[in-house]
Amino acid sequence: MQKVFFLLTLICINLFAVDASMEIIKKSDNLPKIEISAASDTANIEYVNKIKKLLIQDLLVSGHFEAMSSNEKISFSSNPNMLGLKNKGIDLFLNISIKESSFGGLNLNIKLFDNNLMQLILEKTISSSQLDRYPFVAHRAAIIINKHLNAPSIDWMDKFVIFSVYKDAKEANIVIGDYTLTFQKTIIKGGLNIFPKWANDKQDSFYYTSYRGSSPQLIKYNLYTRKVDYIMKSQGMIVCSDVNKDGSKLLITASPEGQPDIYLYDTKNKRKERLTNYKGIDVGAHFAENDTKIVFVSDRLNHPNIFSKKINGRGVERLVYHGKNNSSATTFDSYVVYSSRETQNEFTDNTFNLYLISLKSDFIRRLTTNGVNQFPKFSNDGESVLFIKNYQNRSNVGIIRLNYNKSFLFPLTSGKLQSIDW
Repeated sequence: MQKVFFLLTLICINLFAVDASMEIIKKSDNLPKIEISAASDTANIEYVNKIKKLLIQDLLVSGHFEAMSSNEKISFSSNPNMLGLKNKGIDLFLNISIKESSFGGLNLNIKLFDNNLMQLILEKTISSSQLDRYPFVAHRAAIIINKHLNAPSIDWMDKFVIFSVYKDAKEANIVIGDYTLTFQKTIIKGGLNIFPKWANDKQDSFYYTSYRGSSPQLIKYNLYTRKVDYIMKSQGMIVCSDVNKDGSKLLITASPEGQPDIYLYDTKNKRKERLTNYKGIDVGAHFAENDTKIVFVSDRLNHPNIFSKKINGRGVERLVYHGKNNSSATTFDSYVVYSSRETQNEFTDNTFNLYLISLKSDFIRRLTTNGVNQFPKFSNDGESVLFIKNYQNRSNVGIIRLNYNKSFLFPLTSGKLQSIDW
């Protein structure tokens, strides 16, 4: 199956090289073609078709496959016409079948055939105890297929995203879901609940800002025990903008004395350290370069712009030299993605685009072209960026696959996204 090994020689961008160059290395356009079919004897046609659609989408989003629906209708126990598929240029054939479990969940059975080798190469069962979690069954199947073919990891597809959704003027709920927003579950409701941020990689807890009382309050909530910890209060605003890798340090924007500044909070000893002391606005800090620096938004130039500062240093460094409103940023090691306003329209929506820069060079790359693109978040592996796109009066979750020059949008069916994390 030679074409499968082209997964290791895809169009890639040498993004994380030392000099952060924009060299594009085009090695092969031949992605493996995979057809996905629902077995003719499967149970629950409704859900198997939903999973099939998500699987096609997942494999396309991965950047590692050319995925499509199949017209083949065979039983799960039968083999497809692999020679006929090979002659049509189809490298892989996936047949899927569902069996509902006695406890209300489902079992997804998958068979992957290599049409070039003319044999079955993978057979697995993926289970969920809850029927409404079927999107994650599809995502796990995509991850298993991707991993079996030795392609770069897409494990992030099995993670929750967490987001805040405006329901009314003073009402916003906190919701968890899959990255496509197909699965959604409201966790916190009632009042204004905004800026959720995962507390750790396990995704068992998160921080968020609540405006239920007289002053905004930063709260930590455990998804499974429902334990609530009250972290800090502040008169003007308080937001947890970043958490370090082991969850021991938080970067918090707070304004106990008027204008907001950046604080470093130690979750073990409950102590906070003020990192900025500016008469104006410093907000939205993120850790950079192995937690030795912070990247944050400040109005030191009389408009929002992106700056960096060593945690144990005093001076600040300007990072962006274009735009009049650079209002949000995210970091991965020495890389920064930020949102920049491109237009200045008084009566219509302005355009905000995302840019990628390096802290170690003058590298810059525009990632979006239209709409209002804000609140970017790097994935844990630094290969993808999650963001909110508001376009034509609709909120969408966007994902940019940096190494493949691809982006995807997943619309929110109701409400408006306030912020998001993964």
